[in-house]
Amino acid sequence: MTTSPPLRGPLFEAVQRSDIFADSKTFVDSVPRMDPDRIHERFQERRHDPAFDLRAFVEEHFEVPDGSEGAAYDPEPTPESMAAHIRGLWPRLVDHPDDERAIEYGSLIGTPEPYVTPGGRFRELYYWDSYFTAEGLAASDRLEDVENIVENFAWAVEEFGYVPNATREYQTSRTQPPLFAETVTILERERGIEAVEPYLDVLDAEYEFWMNGRDELDGAGTATRRVVDLGDAVLNRYWDESAGPRRESYDEDVELAERVPDRDRETLYRDIRAAAESGWDFSSRWYRDASMETIRTTELVPVDLNALLYGVERDLADWHAAVGNDAASEAYATAAQQRAAAIDQYCWDDEAGFYFDYSFVEDEQTTKWTLAATVPLYTGLASDEQAAAVADHLREQFLRRGGLLTTLTESGEQWDAPNGWAPLHWFAVLGLERAGHDELAREIATRWVDHARTVYERTGRMVEKYDVTADGRLGGGGEYELQDGFGWTNGVTIAFQERYGLFEQH
Repeated sequence: MTTSPPLRGPLFEAVQRSDIFADSKTFVDSVPRMDPDRIHERFQERRHDPAFDLRAFVEEHFEVPDGSEGAAYDPEPTPESMAAHIRGLWPRLVDHPDDERAIEYGSLIGTPEPYVTPGGRFRELYYWDSYFTAEGLAASDRLEDVENIVENFAWAVEEFGYVPNATREYQTSRTQPPLFAETVTILERERGIEAVEPYLDVLDAEYEFWMNGRDELDGAGTATRRVVDLGDAVLNRYWDESAGPRRESYDEDVELAERVPDRDRETLYRDIRAAAESGWDFSSRWYRDASMETIRTTELVPVDLNALLYGVERDLADWHAAVGNDAASEAYATAAQQRAAAIDQYCWDDEAGFYFDYSFVEDEQTTKWTLAATVPLYTGLASDEQAAAVADHLREQFLRRGGLLTTLTESGEQWDAPNGWAPLHWFAVLGLERAGHDELAREIATRWVDHARTVYERTGRMVEKYDVTADGRLGGGGEYELQDGFGWTNGVTIAFQERYGLFEQH
């Protein structure tokens, strides 16, 4: 794939190191208005003119996306309920780009089927967002949209070998948490194994992508790409095939590198990108202390990633057995058993009664308390005793007025306290329910829905994250303004409403 004009050359460097756009994603999502080579020639001809205006040049030569500079949002007239509002938002969030110039010359990647965007500055298909959105689509009787998401995932695996972070050229060097199988499970719930069978080959291929490099490992403490050798087990980490500044956050990454001149830049950029692959971009979870200057994502074995891969192995074992592929089923079942034992050994702290990430470089668990600990409950990995201990900590340490804190650390990062996020509430609530802690599961779901409704009734908005420490607070922190829309919030909220009967009473 040829690098698109907004992503390369002196023009890219000039725009991304300037302050002409508040959001670094704006320019890399822009589309050339004319032949890209001619744009670069004009830039070189004009750039040293004393009267040269960089922003005017960009706006003359590129179509700059609307709504890129913040959370600009014009809500529809308020309908009778939040649920009705969410159902009305789905068609507004569906996209199927057919602008050939945007796909050929811009950073956008075309897909075979329509998809549901998150909203706001996120105008493309995102991997893990789409699963949580799909749960809401299913609850809204929009199964065709779920089918389209699954078809796009399958196409992506065939095209790239994995599902990219998003359908932008600058996000194809990494993936996101492996939730393709979970999305297929939505179709299985409605239609049985017949809905799964067409996707088994691509699900196998995605799993092999995660395990790629395991034959190259060279003893305990070594790692290659996304696999880590712990001596008696192989687990996974987040990674990115590129090791430079993110194109969509170029200035932020270069400035960070300049603040820590003693750090190897390639390693620093890789750690930043790996955190973006995790979806938790950014969180003190990935830091040695509480500052991004100490980010070390690639040194960690994340408990949630490995619990999700355990779930993939269990699903593939069951699905291959159902279609008569006994050898494949047994191999996946064995892999799941081995992974479960390794997660218990390296990520479970019996004294604390909680799951933590594990540093294979320092040979010790981290001390960061996060909602990643709920994913072993979600995938059925946790024992009854482990689930009970995690539930106690959620109730005593994480639960607030509007739901669950993401972590117990206030760092200013968006994936830390006081923010709460829809996907983590989904993992926590369904994990608790699966482990038999129904009352706490309902309490958390109810608090989340009530908080989202309070914000909606006050503002007419569904937003990507909330401050869960008090009624009606919006989330904050991170590299960009709070975004509206919002795909996974809509999906999880309406799915909770359906699951627990949490609709407005009139």
